[in-house]
Amino acid sequence: MSRLSEIFGTRNKCFLPFVTAGHPDLETTLEILLQLAGAGSDIIELGVPFSDPIADGPVIQRSSFSALEHGYSLDDMLDVIRQFRSQSDTGIILMTYLNPVYQYGLERLEARTREVGLDGILISDLTPEEYARLNPFRRLDTIFLAAPTSSDQRLKVISESSRGFLYLVARTGVTGRQTNVSESVPATVERIRRFTDLPIAVGFGITTRKDVELVWQWAEGAVVGSAIVQFIEENREAPDLPARVGKLVRSLLPDLS
Repeated sequence: MSRLSEIFGTRNKCFLPFVTAGHPDLETTLEILLQLAGAGSDIIELGVPFSDPIADGPVIQRSSFSALEHGYSLDDMLDVIRQFRSQSDTGIILMTYLNPVYQYGLERLEARTREVGLDGILISDLTPEEYARLNPFRRLDTIFLAAPTSSDQRLKVISESSRGFLYLVARTGVTGRQTNVSESVPATVERIRRFTDLPIAVGFGITTRKDVELVWQWAEGAVVGSAIVQFIEENREAPDLPARVGKLVRSLLPDLS
């Protein structure tokens, strides 16, 4: 059983924060990751900066462009995961695009992620059909995106291809825009349940504690990304930035007791 499966299997509801690797820099990214884990996050999504992040809204795009200015390599980011894993058993996945993965090399990435302790990968522009053709990752859990507009047949294909969990986009469009969770999520979750027993995590437009509470009524995981990335951007000069991020995450977590 993978770490992601164990996490979802042993915890009632999961909180999944997203941050961009290298924003504001990689040294601070490591400290933020450790604060996220200490604040009660279950699985952390670490975004790989990319020059053409078509699925990301303006907040995450700005964080990517800022991180790219440092000239970090994917190896540098994987080394941060290695350092994080030596200090925490919190789940961690990469969110990226196909171009950086191809540039790095599929087999090389599979071998390197085994060394550093990465648990999974979500490649935003990789379809299940292309994944089946490439068959690149045997150890990593591969997560695919589903949307409210996906047909039942499409949801079936996505469900059969996903491992670890399935990521439901709460609404169409890019990240960072508000969405009405109560309208967009329940019906799609119900449709997905027909095809898989995998845990479902919901993201895109989840920004407040109330949003997290609503998502947890129907799904196993709630993903908060742009709200955290924007907070990092606004507080990037603060010497205690990582601690502030940890405090923010605690404020987003509902009381499960």
